[in-house]
Amino acid sequence: MAARRAPILVRVTKPPKRMTPNTALAVAATAVTAIAVGVVVVVTPSGGGDAPTAASTGLSISTVVGDSGNPANSATDSGSGTGAATSATSGSSSTDGSATSSGGSASGSAAQSPASSSAPAGHPTTKPTSLPTPPSTSTGAHTPGTGLDDPRKKETAMELVSSAENSSLDWRAQYKYIEDIHDGRGYTGGIIGFCSGTGDMLEVVQRYTALEPGNVLAKYLNALKADNGSATHNGLDPNFKKDWATAAADPKFQQAQNDERDAEYFTPAVSQAKADGLGALGQFIYYDAMVMHGPGSDPLSFGGIRAAALRKAKAPSQGGDEGTYLNAFLDARIVAMKADPSHQDTSRVDTEQRVFVKANNFDLDTPLHWSVYGDSYTIS
Repeated sequence: MAARRAPILVRVTKPPKRMTPNTALAVAATAVTAIAVGVVVVVTPSGGGDAPTAASTGLSISTVVGDSGNPANSATDSGSGTGAATSATSGSSSTDGSATSSGGSASGSAAQSPASSSAPAGHPTTKPTSLPTPPSTSTGAHTPGTGLDDPRKKETAMELVSSAENSSLDWRAQYKYIEDIHDGRGYTGGIIGFCSGTGDMLEVVQRYTALEPGNVLAKYLNALKADNGSATHNGLDPNFKKDWATAAADPKFQQAQNDERDAEYFTPAVSQAKADGLGALGQFIYYDAMVMHGPGSDPLSFGGIRAAALRKAKAPSQGGDEGTYLNAFLDARIVAMKADPSHQDTSRVDTEQRVFVKANNFDLDTPLHWSVYGDSYTIS
């Protein structure tokens, strides 16, 4: 299993209405502290799978979602788009051509316990409340080129997110990943960390059951409904994790995960980014924020982050500069991250996304070089 270090907690923040009561109170209290005092008490947390068959690499959104006409949904999840993707720290290739980082292969090191008080190696235990915004070197208006509805660009975005979520570019190796990372959201599993306590893991299994009635996970539907909104595993233990890993070998279960990702996170993010006049980089930045913070309009969700950015800068669709607006969005996102004790490490913004903004790479053209949580990556 790929090393799942503390930053994998980033995915699981959903809109507060879908959090457990204790989690919501804790996050809200931290946010109030950040706003009223201007200082966030930093709590640094510490701290999967076989490659799919060729039959699993396509999306069929119309089967479940009924949205096959949307270009972003109809893009295939093929591994052939971006060419060779390599990690500067490893260079070992996976079966689909994407590389894994050090400790990021499917058979890599054991997961680090989230209960540990130590930070990941090389990571500071505290960070400043806010970071200075790099000046934009953008000149004039940028006309967006090919967006993430292009299969090659979409593959690049999947690998970028996976580097932060899984410490690996091989996002397809994560279909069978599942564990309780003790963040109050029950089990976390799959390609972007669907959670039993926030509803999207239930939706994945519902999609899978629509595609394959009587599958190995269908018997858990009632338990997943009951556990939604809590950290409990009632009705899931002791075999749910084993059955999830078994289902991961089924192309229809892989499709169900792909479909849930696209319907709930990828497509809404790309659509909003296009409406705001953003190119492929901005579309990826929106998608990564949607994966981490969840959709919604509260201050700690994607909609609230975007609203805060728009109070500071105009989007390109409003005549604003693309680099200036994206830096304002990333500033607002860091504030939201710092308000959640599980999101204190902001390197996926600082040493990944800001690097691309500073380079004016608004079309997310390769080659790309970045680092996340101390590991370096390259997509050629």
